[in-house]
Amino acid sequence: MIYVLFVIGFVILIKGADLLVDGASSIGKRLNLPSIVIGLTIVSFGTSLPELLVNLMASFSGSSQLAIGNVLGSNIANILLILGVSALIRPLPITKNTYFSEIPFSLIATLLVGFLANATIFNEANPADGLLLSRYDGFVLLFFFVLFLGYVYVVAKQNKDEIEVNTITVMSTGKSVIYILIGMVGLFYGGQWVVEGAIHLATIFGMSQSFIGLTIVAIGTSLPELVTSIIAVRKNDTDIAVGNAVGSNIFNLLWILGISAVIKPLGFEVVSNTDIFMIIIASTMLILAVIIGKRTVISRWEGFWFMLAYTTYMVFLVSRG
Repeated sequence: MIYVLFVIGFVILIKGADLLVDGASSIGKRLNLPSIVIGLTIVSFGTSLPELLVNLMASFSGSSQLAIGNVLGSNIANILLILGVSALIRPLPITKNTYFSEIPFSLIATLLVGFLANATIFNEANPADGLLLSRYDGFVLLFFFVLFLGYVYVVAKQNKDEIEVNTITVMSTGKSVIYILIGMVGLFYGGQWVVEGAIHLATIFGMSQSFIGLTIVAIGTSLPELVTSIIAVRKNDTDIAVGNAVGSNIFNLLWILGISAVIKPLGFEVVSNTDIFMIIIASTMLILAVIIGKRTVISRWEGFWFMLAYTTYMVFLVSRG
């Protein structure tokens, strides 16, 4: 039964986030909030809820390696898997803002997480207890996240006309509240079932929780982005695909890890540095895609290399256990 709930948990988790975003966006529209504000707050944060709920549940269950593995695995999947599959369908353009601002910012965020996790300057625990992302580290990550939101706000204002065009459905207040409540319940139970199933899988098959987080859980929580990207690419709506993937990575590193560490410090294993290094490699491949090519796009050929790199990484994780 726990395997059934594990699978159902992903569906409920993702659908719960959708319902919560729809309900909250509808109420935002009824309150005459600008679309730019709704997009930057409700929608942006809502799409990160599956990863956040899984992390919080894992953290409270004492499974910090599952939480960290989920974030790092999701970031690797966002670039190599999602952009790789999308580029194989249709070449993906990389905008100037993404290339000159967001990709460097995501690299800085990755290096910051690696530094804070390995340094002990903010550790509130005994250094003998091992490495961890402490509450102070969490506050540092959230500080940089606020800076990133400031950047996003400036960029969004410059492209206000494009952002105003949206598909938010305005519902009655009662229906919106019901959507929010159902979404919250779905997120809670979905997150709980996913974490319990992941821990059970790791225990039964002798795999590390980090491995489960980096693979099954990370891919599961990234499925909405994968499906959305494939649909967008098939409709030739590729302009923001790369920006969304990179933006999601920044959210994962600064917002999700930050808030998770503030609520409860996350133990960090030295072996996870390899996964951080893999994120750096993936981000570097994004940069090289622009430098090497004649156009600022991720070509089908480069998409193939992204997929090959992701497959190789999965094989490496299996061998690592």
